[in-house]
Amino acid sequence: MKHQNKLTGKNVLITAGAQGIGEAITKHFIDSGANVAIHYFSSADIANQLTEYAISKGQKAVAISGDLTKEADANALVEKTVQVFGSLDILINNAGSLVARKMLHEMDTEFWHKVMDINMTSMMFVTRAAAPHLGKNENSSIVNLASLAGRKGGHPGSLVYSTSKGAILTFTRALSTELGGQGTRVNAVAPGLILGTSFHNTHTTKESAAETTASIPIQRAGNADDVARAVLYLASEYDGFITGATLDINGGVYNM
Repeated sequence: MKHQNKLTGKNVLITAGAQGIGEAITKHFIDSGANVAIHYFSSADIANQLTEYAISKGQKAVAISGDLTKEADANALVEKTVQVFGSLDILINNAGSLVARKMLHEMDTEFWHKVMDINMTSMMFVTRAAAPHLGKNENSSIVNLASLAGRKGGHPGSLVYSTSKGAILTFTRALSTELGGQGTRVNAVAPGLILGTSFHNTHTTKESAAETTASIPIQRAGNADDVARAVLYLASEYDGFITGATLDINGGVYNM
């Protein structure tokens, strides 16, 4: 594939890069010849396996743990990445979670802030730390993981999650303007129903998945590799003309 040559030797940081969609993204970057810094929170075994896989292919790799809702951990993640690689070309902001389904009448302040911090504040922390390093390159790229829920509002009980994912869409557009002058392109992907991940195994019932799948024009749910391929495409456009855009990965579901 064309982006493989463009990504060979590039230094990539992937948050939550050792589970679900993040694991698929990391593996696709490794197979495209990139050096990978794999952030993880609890998936140490998979992070270490991916690191060994990259090294076996002659590439650099490092697994770094951290709670990205903590500013110090986010800063340390970027610092360690640059220490190992010497520079940073691409940032993939993948960390995020629904945590649990809560309706508005069940919403407590602590839960609201927890989900917002996991999905949005952590992204700001990591991006703020990474931006100066990305700007040292003539061209660089950021890809943020949003969600179809950020466009449509999500299913009942996902109020704060959907709100945070909608904020990521705006964050992406605003950041693309702010960082464009330094040669950093900022885009997002918005996955729809992606089965086979712990997220949907935990938060989506079989009945709900079947109902949603029936509404998808191509009549199937997505998988982690569908998302990973789209992320790699946008990441490989670090020297392209696409910025401030969101690529929907939803099988043709109408978003407006």
